[in-house]
Amino acid sequence: MTTADRTALAGARLVLPGGVVDNGRITVEGSRIASVGGESRPGDLDLTGRTVVPGFVDLHVHGGGGASYTSGVAEEALRAARTHLEHGTTTTVASTVTGEIDELCHQAAVLSELVEDGVLAGIHFEGPFISHNRCGAHRPDLLRDPDPALVRKLADAARGHARMFTLAPELPGGLESVRMLADLGIIAAVGHTDSDYTKTLEAIEAGATVATHLFNAMPGIQHRAPGPIVALLEDERVTVELINDGVHLHPSVLDLAYGTAGAHRVALITDAMGAAGMGDGLYPLGPLQVRVENGVARLVEGGSIAGSTLTLDVALRRSVTVNGLSLEQAVQSLSTVPARLLGLSDSIGSLEAGKNADLVVLDSDTHELVAVMRRGEWIVGADRLARAHAA
Repeated sequence: MTTADRTALAGARLVLPGGVVDNGRITVEGSRIASVGGESRPGDLDLTGRTVVPGFVDLHVHGGGGASYTSGVAEEALRAARTHLEHGTTTTVASTVTGEIDELCHQAAVLSELVEDGVLAGIHFEGPFISHNRCGAHRPDLLRDPDPALVRKLADAARGHARMFTLAPELPGGLESVRMLADLGIIAAVGHTDSDYTKTLEAIEAGATVATHLFNAMPGIQHRAPGPIVALLEDERVTVELINDGVHLHPSVLDLAYGTAGAHRVALITDAMGAAGMGDGLYPLGPLQVRVENGVARLVEGGSIAGSTLTLDVALRRSVTVNGLSLEQAVQSLSTVPARLLGLSDSIGSLEAGKNADLVVLDSDTHELVAVMRRGEWIVGADRLARAHAA
């Protein structure tokens, strides 16, 4: 049954917290899920052959649709958020890149307004407090040691909307900044780091709870020098970000991370830059230029991988079809885990009565995206579902 503020979806496979249910039913009233379960009724929107999962939550994304969160322009940020929303990301934390402190403060002010408008869920500062040796697509001359006063300045510029800082804990001020962030209730993430195993353990004890794109921009595992990767994987307090685009990680490495940490500690992210949802070409990433060829983003100068062109619907499809994850495991990493990390599990991250009506409809056979609903409003795919229902 469908009215102006009430929609019932029936006949779909539902990925719920307790498992997968076939021929399920969800009722949406206004912006919320009113109920899950019950018998189909005349007038329900028939989703036979479809799978419904909760909206995706991206903790780490720099842009999309040809636009960047680092531009300091609200219209660009809106375009980036809309691009990922159309691919199923109903909750977005906007990520910055290394820049001058005053410029980052300006970006934070612009992005904070979009958080207050409900477009974004928060701000992630990636840089400038990272290692020169592992800076990746960050300008080396703009890097800074993580002086707690500078970290606090950026946090204050975000007006209470800073969700996460990525920093290298081995740098002067690193551990002090981790402790301060933990005290402020802001996630401290270890990334773009040259840290060793012992220093990484110290960072975790100080309050670090996330590994920024694990394996990338950090020392690899050596048999006598396990480095940060082993420390981050083995500690139950740490959530590890993984980029499943087929470029950043070999499938076997992603399998290793899941086998060690488990889906309950993995957050699949995009780390996408402006080219996500677009074609090959030249794009800005903060103060740097990026060339995208065959969907792979690399710095024009130096050739380092510069974020991704990934969207989370593709990450889900790869996780299931390439890595052999179950839909339940994929949903944990795309929705449930990041929602929990952000402290938003009461409203997003799973299909349950009372939560936001953030839904992604997939083809049950191909796992291709069919439709997206955010807070009870169809973003894409409504016409397609209606035509299928009428037929």
